[in-house]
Amino acid sequence: MRPIVPNLWFDTQAEEAAAFYTSLFPASRIVTTVPYGPAGPGPERSTMLVVFELQGQRFTAINGGPQFPFTEAVSFEIPCADQAEVDRLWDALTADGGEEGRCGWCKDRFGLSWQVVPDGLEELMRGGDPERVRRATRAMFAMRKLDLAALRAAADGEPA
Repeated sequence: MRPIVPNLWFDTQAEEAAAFYTSLFPASRIVTTVPYGPAGPGPERSTMLVVFELQGQRFTAINGGPQFPFTEAVSFEIPCADQAEVDRLWDALTADGGEEGRCGWCKDRFGLSWQVVPDGLEELMRGGDPERVRRATRAMFAMRKLDLAALRAAADGEPA
């Protein structure tokens, strides 16, 4: 079986979005663009779809019009190696019209939702001590961008 490929529906910004996303992640590239032909429905020779890869995962972006905007019902989780990577990606995704959400969720300027998650978060959320997990969870619910050091301190009962 061949891999599943997420297809992202944009109004008219598929090329811009693909260029932005491939600039954020190493080992990423635009594979091809396909223009609309004379049968439309978009203007002839305008971009119909863009195939791109983010760290080896293939995506398709289509310029399909305004009828299907993104919602938070679908998001992409970005596991980050360290706080510097969390900060870099969070800042890039929320810039130029993006929006901060709660608990490490944000939207980029195209309306696509992302979860920017530091390595170590899962360990804090499933640890053996329920009180430690509760403190970490409460701290996470108060955050927008996740700060792993602050979450660990909260889990350990240290003052903020």
